[in-house]
Amino acid sequence: MRFTSRDRWPLWLWLFCLFIAASLSIAVEAAIGSTPAWIVLLVQLLLCGWAAITTPLHITLDLEQLCVGKAQIDRRFIRVATALTSHEMALTRGRNANPLCWMAIRFWVSTGVKIEISDPLDPTPYWLVSAKRASALAEALSHKN
Repeated sequence: MRFTSRDRWPLWLWLFCLFIAASLSIAVEAAIGSTPAWIVLLVQLLLCGWAAITTPLHITLDLEQLCVGKAQIDRRFIRVATALTSHEMALTRGRNANPLCWMAIRFWVSTGVKIEISDPLDPTPYWLVSAKRASALAEALSHKN
C-alpha cells in the first residue's frame, strides 16, 4: 500500500447525533413514558454507531490502482491529482462542478483532491474525493512508481 486513509466522524458530528437522539428520547418520554424512550434512545444510538462505521470514505492506493469506497480505477488512467483547500473544494463541488464528474465527498471533510482522468472509454473528466490528508494523497498519486 502506498496510501491508505479513512476519515472518521469528528467529535462535533458525534455530539450532534447524541443531541438529536437525546432530544427525541425526551420527547417520547414526555409523550408516552420512559420505557419507550429508552428503547428509542437505544435504537438511535445503534443507528448512529452503524452510520459512523459505514459512512467514512475508505481510500487505498497501491502501485496499480486507486480505490475510493467501492470505486476503483487503474493508475494508468490518472493524469493529474491536485490537492484542494476547503475554499477550492467548496467551489469545485458546487458552482464549478462538471456534471460528468464522479464525486466521493463527505460533508465533515472540508478538503479534497481533484483527480483528472484520461480514459478514452469513460467520459468522466475527473474524480472529486474528500480527504483530510489531501496533500499526501495528491503527492502519492503524482508518483507513478
